[in-house]
Amino acid sequence: MTSSTTSTGAGMAGVTTAGQDALLLAARVLLGAIFVQSGFGKLMALGGFIGGLESQGVPMAAVLGTVGALVEAFGGLAVVLGAWTRLAALLVAAFTVAATLIAHRYWDAAPEAMKMQQTQFMKNLAIIGGFLALAAAGSGRFSVDGWLAGRR
Repeated sequence: MTSSTTSTGAGMAGVTTAGQDALLLAARVLLGAIFVQSGFGKLMALGGFIGGLESQGVPMAAVLGTVGALVEAFGGLAVVLGAWTRLAALLVAAFTVAATLIAHRYWDAAPEAMKMQQTQFMKNLAIIGGFLALAAAGSGRFSVDGWLAGRR
């Protein structure tokens, strides 16, 4: 390793460490916002959401739809706020896996919809990866979890 590579690497590590809490806050807000919006939208029109699940052959659609909408809305909100972050990130990741396998089965899609469904599938894989990284890293200092940890 050259000295310029070493100093550049060390410099970036210092910036990342100094800004880690801000980066985790940004990650939580950016990942969680879509789930808050979509989840509360589903809760406000729960019958339509459940009907859509039934039309896709989801068993126990009323129960799973209600649980899914609650996990999406309140799990997303918990992620944004940084409350029970690791658990919330894992729950919303699991919700996203299920939603992806129900709604974005590009291999079963009509030819004209296949590319769009594949794009949605791949986007969801990236989101799942983000939630897994957040579950590993935690919420950072700028969060409910961080605030509670500071009070102990």
